[in-house]
Amino acid sequence: MERLRLPTGIPTFEEIRTEGYVYVDKTQYLVDIIKMGKINFFSRPRRFGKSLTVSTFEALFSGRKDLFKGLHAEAFLNSPNFQPSPVISLDMSKVVKSSGIEVIRESLADQIKKVAARLGVCLSDSKVPGILFDDLILNSYLKYNQKVVVLVDEYDAPYVEFVNDPDMANKVRSELRDCYIQMKANDRYIRFIFITGISKFARFGVFSTLNNTTDISMMPEFAGICGLTQEEIIKYFPEYIDDTAKKMNISPTELLEQMRYYYDGFCFDNELRLKLYNPYSTLSFFALKKFSNYWIHAGRSKVISDFMKNRHLTVEQFRNYPIDLDFAESPGDVDTTTPEGFLYQVGYLTLSNVDDDNFYLDYPNTEVLNSMSALLVENILRDSDEDFGQCRKDLLAGLRETNYNKVVGALNRILAGIPYADYAKTAKKAVSYLCAPTESDEQKYKYQMEWLYRSNILCFMRGCGVRVFAEMPSNLGRSDMVVVHGGKTWVIEIKVAYKGDLLATKAQEAFNQIFEKKYAAPYLDPLCIGMAIDNEKRQITEYCF
Repeated sequence: MERLRLPTGIPTFEEIRTEGYVYVDKTQYLVDIIKMGKINFFSRPRRFGKSLTVSTFEALFSGRKDLFKGLHAEAFLNSPNFQPSPVISLDMSKVVKSSGIEVIRESLADQIKKVAARLGVCLSDSKVPGILFDDLILNSYLKYNQKVVVLVDEYDAPYVEFVNDPDMANKVRSELRDCYIQMKANDRYIRFIFITGISKFARFGVFSTLNNTTDISMMPEFAGICGLTQEEIIKYFPEYIDDTAKKMNISPTELLEQMRYYYDGFCFDNELRLKLYNPYSTLSFFALKKFSNYWIHAGRSKVISDFMKNRHLTVEQFRNYPIDLDFAESPGDVDTTTPEGFLYQVGYLTLSNVDDDNFYLDYPNTEVLNSMSALLVENILRDSDEDFGQCRKDLLAGLRETNYNKVVGALNRILAGIPYADYAKTAKKAVSYLCAPTESDEQKYKYQMEWLYRSNILCFMRGCGVRVFAEMPSNLGRSDMVVVHGGKTWVIEIKVAYKGDLLATKAQEAFNQIFEKKYAAPYLDPLCIGMAIDNEKRQITEYCF
């Protein structure tokens, strides 16, 4: 029997089921949603399987029994009470967004007309999307003499594109809202509504006007509707696991552990019961058989990088970030929420932990953490004379060759490109929890600068694809960072020299601390280096090894 192919980037249920691709059966979730209620909203990050879910709903309500043979939903389709329905399916990610509001309006109207043509439904001569959508719902109901199903995929995609342009975002939101509220106006003609997006924007008007909308995004029982669990990977992709493990010369067990570290970790339930792999990254990994940052390069990375740059954000400030449950379920509108709210909604942060008082956000896995780091470093260097590619090349060569001078040189080039004044407020806020109210302004300033130096060095290393761990504990304390690359382990301690401090003394102090606190004890043949950063020059000017 011929091996089923990887459905990488294929969002169409029919194509997957008829063209020889692996399909991970998620249809039980769809049946449960249909039985639960009429109007449902579902948010997930991009490239997480929302479009495939919508496509599967379309096939299900269209009564395509041939596509569901052997799947959970087969029994639902064969039940005597099931009747197919006309399906109105809109994919808002296809709306043209690059040429102004008039083109957006025309593109939206054109998509509605295409659905009407598919259903054989006549529309008015209006060019207003809202009027055309109203016509489409009513006339579909009249033609088929039964209620319609409305599926809206990526309903917020045109709006998110302009998150860095508030004026344009408001125009787009107004246009979309006037279209979406037609679902409320035509409620009596609608059997079922399913809407997907990256977030729930209260001010859109969709959720305030629709009756009894159920937001299933954080419900534990629907946490696995998109994404892949480790159990599903083992069940549906055993041959690909074996082939990739052989190619990488490791065991399947070792491969799965490395995959978990690199691609697992997304969490979408308020009980934190289920961790998920990003499906696009996982399938791309099996296809190319190498670890890489696939997801972030599949779209919208510039929107995120500009968002980070315009707000002078660092990567490290969002590690283990505390939030409350209300925020986790309703983080607010994309253009007015906090930075952590935006990054959480678009999938770069995820729920990672919970205690009695708070939930915590963090980067879901190594892929996202490294990708965000690379974006930020590239942005830092965009306006400087330094080149990220060359800095990365020098760092990796230095680590590979055990060339301390080359490693320090690469780090100094990064430090030289960072506009510290722009990040001062961020640093102050990010480390406020470290500072007791009784501490002097001078001590608080030192905390801020030390945090800022370390976080940007960590960011640069992660952005270069290096495995680096911050504050690794020993029985006597925590090291600043441990770097693992090319089969070698580096233990690095950093001290900042302020006015009046001797740089050589600070470097020696950092080096001695590695051994006094036994930071290097857990590692075999570690390379230890103590660095002193001159706060006036903002450079590593002395180091011991």
